[in-house]
Amino acid sequence: MASEASVIRVKPYFYIHVLDNNTNVTRVEVGPQTFTRQDHEKIIGGPDPMIMIPPRNFATISNPVHRDEHNLPVLDKNKQAKLRHGDEEIRFEQEPFALYPGEKLVGKVAPLQVVAPNTALRLRVVRDYTDADGSVRRAGDEFLFEGPGTYIPRIEAQVAEIIRAVIVKPNQALKIRARKGFADSNKVERQAGEEWLVKTSGAYLPGVDEEVVETISAYTLTEKKALHLRATKTFTDAFKKLRRAGEEWLVTMKDAETHIPDVYEQVVGEEKIYTLTNRQFCVIIDPWKDGKPQLGKKELRNGEVSFFLNPGERLEKGVQDVIVLSEDEALLLKAKDSFVDSDKSTRKAGDRWMIRGPADYVPPVEVEVLEKRAQIPLDENEGIYVRDIKTGHVRTVAGESYLLKPTEELWTKELPAVVEEILAKTNVNEDEGGERDRTRVVTYRAPHNTAVQIYDYKAKKSRVVFGPELVMLGPDEHFTLLSLSGDKPKRPHVIKAIALQLGPDFFTDVVTVETADHARLSLKLSYNWHFEINKSKQEDAASIFQVPDFVGDACKAVAARVRGAVAGISFDMFHKQSARIIRSAVFGVGDDNRILDKFKFVANNLVITNIDIQSVEPVDQRTRDSLQKSVQLAIEITTKSQEARARHENARLEQEAHGAMERQKISDETQAELTRQRLITLQIESAAVESTGQATAEARARAEAAGIEAEAAVKQAQQQTEAARIKAQANLAQLRAKHAAEVAHLQALNELEIARAKELAQIETDKFKQTVDAIGPDTILAMAEAGPALQAKLLSGLGLKSFLITDGNSPINLFNTASGLLGGQLQE
Repeated sequence: MASEASVIRVKPYFYIHVLDNNTNVTRVEVGPQTFTRQDHEKIIGGPDPMIMIPPRNFATISNPVHRDEHNLPVLDKNKQAKLRHGDEEIRFEQEPFALYPGEKLVGKVAPLQVVAPNTALRLRVVRDYTDADGSVRRAGDEFLFEGPGTYIPRIEAQVAEIIRAVIVKPNQALKIRARKGFADSNKVERQAGEEWLVKTSGAYLPGVDEEVVETISAYTLTEKKALHLRATKTFTDAFKKLRRAGEEWLVTMKDAETHIPDVYEQVVGEEKIYTLTNRQFCVIIDPWKDGKPQLGKKELRNGEVSFFLNPGERLEKGVQDVIVLSEDEALLLKAKDSFVDSDKSTRKAGDRWMIRGPADYVPPVEVEVLEKRAQIPLDENEGIYVRDIKTGHVRTVAGESYLLKPTEELWTKELPAVVEEILAKTNVNEDEGGERDRTRVVTYRAPHNTAVQIYDYKAKKSRVVFGPELVMLGPDEHFTLLSLSGDKPKRPHVIKAIALQLGPDFFTDVVTVETADHARLSLKLSYNWHFEINKSKQEDAASIFQVPDFVGDACKAVAARVRGAVAGISFDMFHKQSARIIRSAVFGVGDDNRILDKFKFVANNLVITNIDIQSVEPVDQRTRDSLQKSVQLAIEITTKSQEARARHENARLEQEAHGAMERQKISDETQAELTRQRLITLQIESAAVESTGQATAEARARAEAAGIEAEAAVKQAQQQTEAARIKAQANLAQLRAKHAAEVAHLQALNELEIARAKELAQIETDKFKQTVDAIGPDTILAMAEAGPALQAKLLSGLGLKSFLITDGNSPINLFNTASGLLGGQLQE
């Protein structure tokens, strides 16, 4: 190891720490050198590289050495470098240096921090010091180092944070809060916690005592939108108006196109504009006047107008249309306060009056519109209930078109729930198709052959209406509700009805009776009935409603008579004469011992004309068992007799079939014997024929075979001859076709060649003609004469009379030539 080596080579810019054990002092040895360690010395550090700080970098040294005015280390009496223990020192660009014993490098060598434009460092002073410009900094103070620039760090100040400028766009503002009391950049004194706005567009760098709360965007105001604001503190706004705490106001486009709420302004909301046409109006509650709300008052505004609702104002019923009344309509009004009407009429609070159409009406603020009334058209069969609110009298209006008076109102007539249900089932309100209008006169269509009773509780009398008829109830009249018995056997209060059927009709009941021999029977009886009344007499008409449940009473009365009659006779007699017994018990017997034909109830004129016994069943189980046993016994006897009759008939049929089978068997045997005799005869004849005809058949067969072979040979020769002839004809036809095809082919080729030659000749002729025509006769003549003339000139120039030029290949008739020459000379 380096600490144990005696010789240590220290490179340039390296150092070691050497401890002298005699003096216990550590010194620094700097390279380049070769260090020889003594026995009393010890290497306690290194070799380590020196600290190198490049330009624009720094390093932090802890426990730095003391330095004098010449920047040299201060040594104590033992030649040991003095250290500032617990302190730190920042060193900048310089020559490489070694760390003295006890000094330490904090971190690494780091570049100096460059502060960009629109950026600042918030520095916090950790110890008192005086700045280069003479400013005294106290521990705890904070200040900014604004860019652009390079920050030179100090031990006395620490970087708390990097602050970046906030870009304030047009129509934006920054809300700033003061951390403590100070004077801002505009020399305005700010208190701790105070807030204000910065509206200047551009980059804004908050001060060291300023805090950016938020960025506020401006509200864009239009002709149809306003801003509702509330003051949270008394202040003077951007329009130089004093606003009290809690005060509310509107900012419209008349004040500014855009508005940025101040720090003491709270945006309640955006208000929309209200626009009224010339056919609209509205009532404003708590309107403003001279910039102050008039609480408890109202204001009427008619169109055409556009406005914003001030804070605290509200519309009573929204924007309303002008009330238009036709000639059959009216408006019911009520005065809420005393005032003078437009027609100079004095109205007191509580007065009611009507305005009839046709007209347009805008109610003043002192008037309450109770309702809009229309003339009610009523047919002869329709009506309404009208009540006078002053006297309370209720009357019926029917068969006319009626418009309620100011002191009248529609009265609702209540009916029992059962009656309402009956009316709903009978579709009394067919025109409306829904729930009954209780202000309309109650009507009921009484069906044919029915009666309806109506009772007037005020006059204390009743009336009966016979159907078919339309019943209309007065204000104090009600239907008489019928609660009739129903079901089998009859139970009370099953059927609810308004109309009473007059018959003829029937109803069915189950009656339990007991005979003299204590046989209990259940009888199902059906009664035909009707009412015998004179409709023209009111007494007869009222009598049918004297008995509330005529069905139950009639059934009880008839059942009592039947029980009394059956109780005195035995079951066998009742079983045989049940119809006569029941009819005589109900209708009675006349003087001539004949059964009467009707049973009349005098109380309500109900008449029973007939009784039908639908079934008779025993009630007692023993009686029912006895009847069942007797029926089963009768069925068994009948079944056995039918079985015996069937067995006898089966035995008879079986004997007849056996006799027929025996007769048929004898007949078949006889026929078989005759057939056997004929078979033997035929066999004998066949043997004789077989013995005599075999030789004849063989000879005849051989002759026929020879004839057939000869005929076959003749036919074969004929067919071969015919085949040879057909083959020769086919070859001849093929040869003829081949020759004809060749001739046609040659002829076609010749024709094509002739046509080609003709066309070529024609082409040559046309070509020569076109050439001649193109050159012209004069040109041809000149060309023809040019050769001989030139030759003549040449010969004349040579002095030759004539000459002959040949290549020796073409023969020349010298005799003719010579004769020509001689002839020419002789002629000359």
